[in-house]
Amino acid sequence: MKKFLCIFGISLVIIILLLFVVYQELCFYFKEPASLNAEPRMVLIGSGQTFDTVTRILHEKEIIQNPIKFKLIARFMNFDRNVKAGEYLLAASMSPEKILETLVHGKVYLYRISIPEGYTLNQIASLLDEKGVFNGSEFLKAANDSTLTEQLGINAKNIEGYLFPDTYFFAKDVSVRNIISTMVKQFHITFNPIWEKRPADLTFSIHEIVTLASMIEKETGTEEERPLVSSVFHNRLNKNMRLQSDPTVIYGVEDFDGNLTRKHLNTPTSYNTYTTSGLPPGPIANPGKASLEAAILPAETPYLYFVSKKDKTHFFSTNYDDHKEAVRKYQLNK
Repeated sequence: MKKFLCIFGISLVIIILLLFVVYQELCFYFKEPASLNAEPRMVLIGSGQTFDTVTRILHEKEIIQNPIKFKLIARFMNFDRNVKAGEYLLAASMSPEKILETLVHGKVYLYRISIPEGYTLNQIASLLDEKGVFNGSEFLKAANDSTLTEQLGINAKNIEGYLFPDTYFFAKDVSVRNIISTMVKQFHITFNPIWEKRPADLTFSIHEIVTLASMIEKETGTEEERPLVSSVFHNRLNKNMRLQSDPTVIYGVEDFDGNLTRKHLNTPTSYNTYTTSGLPPGPIANPGKASLEAAILPAETPYLYFVSKKDKTHFFSTNYDDHKEAVRKYQLNK
């Protein structure tokens, strides 16, 4: 009996030591990256995939080295049942601990989308297409859906003007409606505090202000000029003068080829502010914060005209004779 107890005790100690060695080995594996210099690789985890499948994918892409250890740790920590589907950027330079945490917490890869100030719906759609993961055509369809604009609290036929120019991060499987609602939400976050500062005598609606801001955005890329450009438009509207803004004409030309002609200026469209009085029916682009502020708070000037000096700035005039002279000087080089 004593001999049996002695053998049993020795065996138990050996088992405990072996378990301790295995535990230490798993702990070391859990914390240490498989390779310090490995390049990140995109991994797509589908909805409903088993953890065995996930492990096999990671091993095939050489992101993990020992599938058995990886599965043992995951099951011990109950991670194997909590992996989120999605697209991940993973690398062997990440420890198995970091890889599992990324998968369990659903830290999917986010695509960076930077929308420049003054981009139109069509330009934003093209930008999304360029990323190769978002559908520009679906975006345009949703952006022109009046039901969606109504749901987002926009009183317009489409979402033009209300997609705030900024840098956004979206997952691959995000819907275009989610993209649009995120940009509109950012518009409200930016615009509402500006709108609250509007003068008491301002008679413009929000839609008219956004329309005016989009014109200011397209007329000048120089931030300090925007209140001056705004003052010209405000002054002309107060005097019932046509706004005569080239960018509005361009917006109303289907398949514009980059060459604005006299025929374009003389052809009536709802966006041609040479032939139609007042503001166009809606925004012609998506304005940034500075243009929105300028539309609400224009500079106080007597200016009624401006002409490009071809250096990203403009010459402002109070009368038509001075304006004609500026056109001769800066546009015709006379």
